[in-house]
Amino acid sequence: MKEKPNLSFWGLWNLSFGFFGVQIAYALQSANISRIFATLGADPHSLSYFWILPPLMGIIVQPIVGTCSDKTWCRFGRRIPYLFIGAAIAVLVMCLLPNSGSFGMTVSTAMTFGLIALMFLDTSINMAMQPFKMLVGDMVNEKQKAAAYSIQSFLCNAGSLVGYVFPFVFALLGIANTAPKGVVPDSVIYSFYVGAAILILCVIYTVAKVKEWNPKEYEEYNGVKEDVKEEEKGSGNWLTLLKNAPSTFWKVGLVQFFCWFAFMYMWTYTNGTVAANCWGTTDVTSEGYQAAGNWVGILFAVQAIGSVIWAPILPKFTNRKVAYAVSLLLGGIGFASCAFIHDQYLLFIPFLLIGCAWAAMLAMPFTFVTNALQGYGHMGAYLGLFNGTICIPQIVAAAIGGTLLALVGSVQSHMMIVAGVALVLGALSVSAIKEK
Repeated sequence: MKEKPNLSFWGLWNLSFGFFGVQIAYALQSANISRIFATLGADPHSLSYFWILPPLMGIIVQPIVGTCSDKTWCRFGRRIPYLFIGAAIAVLVMCLLPNSGSFGMTVSTAMTFGLIALMFLDTSINMAMQPFKMLVGDMVNEKQKAAAYSIQSFLCNAGSLVGYVFPFVFALLGIANTAPKGVVPDSVIYSFYVGAAILILCVIYTVAKVKEWNPKEYEEYNGVKEDVKEEEKGSGNWLTLLKNAPSTFWKVGLVQFFCWFAFMYMWTYTNGTVAANCWGTTDVTSEGYQAAGNWVGILFAVQAIGSVIWAPILPKFTNRKVAYAVSLLLGGIGFASCAFIHDQYLLFIPFLLIGCAWAAMLAMPFTFVTNALQGYGHMGAYLGLFNGTICIPQIVAAAIGGTLLALVGSVQSHMMIVAGVALVLGALSVSAIKEK
């Protein structure tokens, strides 16, 4: 097996640059979906149900993209065709979703239209996102993988920052931040338009700059064995792969369950929490509620900044498991404290702590799992299946969100405490991971 060549900084940068645009789209979705559906008329107790679709599509799409791209060889590459098609669909849907309330439809029809648009948006984002992880695995040598994933992490957080602050910035520029009942404000609609334009430009840049290896070169650099190639042609299946997965795959999956369970409630209930605690309103048509919606984007941006600050500190821990557990514990404290803070600026502190957990969630699971998968083959399929440990907890959290909200007194800020408890349980579960 030939050693993969070293890539220049710009070579590593080009592999992941499109990820910047994909993350803008993902940030706009995660920060504004609850706001959009609440504005359309969704009841807080049913709000979490709208969040079932994104992870459900992720658990279906990412293993398919991983497995199919393992087998795909064409003139445009192995991973890039999926990346480009996903991005193109995402651009179209980003122009439709925020307009769900603008087409003169009834409330129920508008929400159904919004749900279908959300389903296609998350499907396409997942389709575009997965190939970036695989490109690094395919084309970057072991010595440079840390640098490659660091660049990807930087672009991830930078894209998130941009996507999160768009509605706030557009409102500052004078674009309307309120709208008639059932209609999404222009500040949100224009954010999705601009995000869509940036997404397709970034992806076109990566497609133009990255040339994937042909099958012969790939085999030379990745040491694909004949039996592995035969399985990739169809004799392998997901159940067999899961049955043969290393124990670390499942133990990290347990930690992931608590982590993504917690973050689902952050995305679902932060808007209602901030509106009630800091603006004193639950009226979705009010100026205060929409101002709170913009401020949620700022808070999520602060979370991204916290992640950027904490990411370089993680490698300084001598024990990766300790780094992982401490990060999740800090995030749990951040979540729980959100319920008790009534000053919009003081909320920066808990969201910086939440950013510590987010940094660990972006880096640690894939570090543990990819190390454990060395020699197993089917890296694309395994990473697609591992995405289930991200999607399943979100589906569970969304399915029981309305029931839990009723149990905690129908106060949305109390769901942030539930999220904090979940993240603490995740920190405790790190002890089950065994490193080689």
